[in-house]
Amino acid sequence: MTPPAPIPAIALDLSLLKPGLRLAIGLSGGADSVALTRALAARAAELGIVLHAAHLHHGLRGADADLDQQFSADLAQILGIQFHTHQVDTAAKATQHHESIEEAARRLRYAWFRELMASRVFDAVATAHTLDDQAETVLGKLIRGAWTEGLSGIHPVLEFPEGRILRPMLAVTRAQVEAYLAELNQTWREDASNQDHAYTRNRLRHQLLPELEQWNPRIREHLSNLAELARDEEAFWETEIARLAPQLLLTGRPVRGGGRASSTDRSIAIDTVRLAAQPPAMQRRLLRHAAAQFEVSLSFEATETLRQLGTSGRAGQQLALPGPLTAERTPRELRLSPQTPKAGTTTKSPEVQLPVPGEVSAFGQRFRAVSAQPAPPAIVRNWRPGDRVTLRYSSGPRKIKEVLERLKVTGTARAEWPVVEWQGQIVWMQGVELAHNSQIAVSVENE
Repeated sequence: MTPPAPIPAIALDLSLLKPGLRLAIGLSGGADSVALTRALAARAAELGIVLHAAHLHHGLRGADADLDQQFSADLAQILGIQFHTHQVDTAAKATQHHESIEEAARRLRYAWFRELMASRVFDAVATAHTLDDQAETVLGKLIRGAWTEGLSGIHPVLEFPEGRILRPMLAVTRAQVEAYLAELNQTWREDASNQDHAYTRNRLRHQLLPELEQWNPRIREHLSNLAELARDEEAFWETEIARLAPQLLLTGRPVRGGGRASSTDRSIAIDTVRLAAQPPAMQRRLLRHAAAQFEVSLSFEATETLRQLGTSGRAGQQLALPGPLTAERTPRELRLSPQTPKAGTTTKSPEVQLPVPGEVSAFGQRFRAVSAQPAPPAIVRNWRPGDRVTLRYSSGPRKIKEVLERLKVTGTARAEWPVVEWQGQIVWMQGVELAHNSQIAVSVENE
């Protein structure tokens, strides 16, 4: 008698899946999410989990997106899985929040997942991120100059108050996914935008990573390993900072004879002698942790300048930081304080140099300049009276004042509206699309 053919399988991280879990799969219709759906459906009874499928229609790609939605619904019905779907206008939301389409799509997708978890429809969501996705994420972060937390890439578990996002396929390659689906004779939907090189991730996937594989065929595996190392490093540092920060970050003002008096200015101080005694790695962590108390994320350049002020600066020196924050060196302390506007005035962020190519933090955002060759730095600043911009598809330049009036921007937001100036020309302005500049491109991400 011929033994039955073995059931195809892929290597999922089953430690994330506990009996009794009500789990939704983020089912887009693409190969990765279809593979995860099939793999979990085959083992749901064995694992003791209850499966759902959640498909978000992003309002992009017209009829193709409608077919993705129908394909996902049909697959869920065949497998006997409860299907949830919702539609959003991603393009409109991207414009409203000054985001890229990719950023808006991700934000909307996770917001919907959280909404469903909050309503107790299910307990957690599994997304089909693979080892290849991890490699692309880490490489992209490395190119942008991320700190160690950025190199930790896609985490196996993402915690939200409403529930958890689980990534059980991070050890599975895209090639293994396609081989698994071929064994099952299972089709999937191809998103044509995955071939569009206008998207950074697609250039990493189709251009840079294949080129790097010529140098090292195991580059994807090594980048995935780097993410795991970085996650463990971050866990260690979080413990160390939690232990040391209460001892070194001081509130209030020092008083003669010792001790500290309470203060209402929300400032945080660091004893410069104790700061200088720490290794550079700890100094950076402490300073970034202090800035984070004001919801400010410091770039490497800002951190190093602040570290120099704290370890070898002179009393009376000050430094303007994003946020905006002010760092002041006193005889014994480095003090961080939020800038507060005087009554009847507005506080404008300082001008910040943006390397070309390169990136910098300003206005609570991450600005990135791309250029075919090195060029003079750009300036991230507030708009000024007399500034003009040329909107895309417009016949000529217009005053920024008039553009803001059309956008109905008023009050403090209007006074602090950011622009990027390069060689005397405004090449980026928040909220509008400017005429293309062939020498420089500027993009912005929320931090």
